[in-house]
Amino acid sequence: MTELDARLRAITDLMVAEAREGGGRHEYDGKIQDLSPQGVRDGLARLGAGAAPADAHDARHQQVFEESLRTQFGELELHRKNPLVHLSNLDLACYDRDYAPEPERAAAKAAHLALWPEAVAGAVDSLDQLTAPVATSLLGAVKGLAAGVTDESALRAHARLVAHVERAAAEGDRDAALGGRALADLMGSGEGLDVDLGKLAERADAERDRLMTLLAESCAKLGHTGRAPLDVVRELVKDHPDADGVIEAARIGTEKAIAFTREKDLVPYHDGECQVGLAPESRRWAMAMMAWNSPGEPEGPSWYYITPPDASWSPQEQEEWLEVFSATTLPAINVHEVAPGHFSHARALRRAPSDVRRLLQSMSFIEGWAHYAEELCVEEGFESDDPRFEIGVWVEALIRVTRLACAIGVHTGQMTVEDGARRFASDTHLAGPAALSEARRASFDPTYGRYTWGKLMIMDLRERARKEWGAGFTLQRFHKALLDLGSPPLGLIDAIL
Repeated sequence: MTELDARLRAITDLMVAEAREGGGRHEYDGKIQDLSPQGVRDGLARLGAGAAPADAHDARHQQVFEESLRTQFGELELHRKNPLVHLSNLDLACYDRDYAPEPERAAAKAAHLALWPEAVAGAVDSLDQLTAPVATSLLGAVKGLAAGVTDESALRAHARLVAHVERAAAEGDRDAALGGRALADLMGSGEGLDVDLGKLAERADAERDRLMTLLAESCAKLGHTGRAPLDVVRELVKDHPDADGVIEAARIGTEKAIAFTREKDLVPYHDGECQVGLAPESRRWAMAMMAWNSPGEPEGPSWYYITPPDASWSPQEQEEWLEVFSATTLPAINVHEVAPGHFSHARALRRAPSDVRRLLQSMSFIEGWAHYAEELCVEEGFESDDPRFEIGVWVEALIRVTRLACAIGVHTGQMTVEDGARRFASDTHLAGPAALSEARRASFDPTYGRYTWGKLMIMDLRERARKEWGAGFTLQRFHKALLDLGSPPLGLIDAIL
C-alpha cells in the first residue's frame, strides 16, 4: 500500500470511514474522524494544499472530491443536520470482515471503541440542527450501534447520543427539506456536474414510464395479460425459500451470475474469490450487501452477505423480509451485488492506475454501475428462459427511480414524506410500512436517487460511444475504458471518449 501525498491525505482525513472500508486504508483502523465543529473547520482548511496529480483526469477527479467536501461540510454543514456521518464514525462493523488476522482486527476495534466518548462528544456538539424527521428515521440505527458492546464508558457515551437524537425527534424542526438549491449543489458537487432538478425529475418520470411498459411486456410472457403488472409482482414475490434456504439460494444464484459474466466477458477481470454467507451481527440491518476486497488490502475474499429474517419476528415481518429473496427478485440482487456488479467492479478497482482512482469513489458511479449491470444482463440474455428475471430487474429499477423522484420532491418542498409513500405504493409493489420506510429515507439520505442517476448516465454514455466508435464499439471495450477510471464522478465519465 503506497503512502498518500498530503493533498490526497487531507481528503481522506475528511472521509475516514469510507477510506478505511471502501478503500482499504487500514492506517485509519482504531481511529475516529474529528467531526466536532472545530475539527471540521480544521479539516476543510487543509483541503487543496499541495500539487495536483500530473494526470489531468486524476487532477480533476481529486478536485471534484475537494469541492464536494466543501459543499457537504462547509456550505451545507451536514454534520450539524444529519447523524449519518457520525454513525459511520462510530461504526465497528468494519472490523468484522476478515481483511487481516483476527487479533489485529480485535485490537483495532478495541482502540476504536475506546474513542467513542470523544466521537460522541463531537457528534453532540455538532448536531445542533437535527430535524425531527431525520432524528425519528435514524433513531433505530443510532440505538443499534451498541449491539454487542459491553464497555461501560462506551455505553455511557452511546446513551448520551441516543438521548440527544431522542430529544431532536421530540422537539426538532418538523421540516427536513434541504431546499432545491442545496440538493442540486449536494448532488452536483459530488459528481462534477451542474444539476437541473426539474429536468432530472422529468427524466425520472420518463424512466418510470419506460420501466412500467417493460414490466407489462415481461408479465405478458408469463401469461398475465389481463392483470395489473404490479399485482402480478405482489403474487410472484411470495415464491421464495424459507429462512434456512436463503443463503443457499443466493450462493447458487451467485455462481450462475459469475459464470454468465465470464462467458459473455462483460467485465475486464474475472478473477478473485466471492464468498456467500450470513452477515455478521453488526450488518444484519441490510438484507443483502457486498463487502468487497478493497483496493488497499492484500488479495483476499470478498463477501456477499445475506441476512435471513430473525426468528423472533412476527410471521408477517418474516414473510415480508423473505419476499426480497423471491425467485423473481433475488437473481437481480445477485447480479447487482456480485457479477457483473459490485464484486466485478471491485476487481477492476484494485487495478485502477492511481491512488486517486482507487480511493476516491463516487457512490453514484458505484451504485449506478451495479444497477446498470442488472439491465445489461437482461440485454445479454441472462436467464432468458425465465421471464421472472427481467421482471425482477424492472421491479428493482422502479424502486430506485421512485427514490430519485421522492428525493427531489421532498427536498424541493413539492412532496411530503406521506406523498412519497403514496408514490411508492402506486409506482412499485411496495405498500404500507415498506412504502413509508422508503419515503422516509429521502429525509436522511437525500442522494438515494444515485442508483438511477448513475445508471442513466452510463447508458447515455454507452450510446454516445456506439456512435463515436462505430465499428470499433464493443461492450468489452466500453466497460474496460469505463472501469479503468476507477469509480469516477459522473461528470468525468465521458473522458473515455
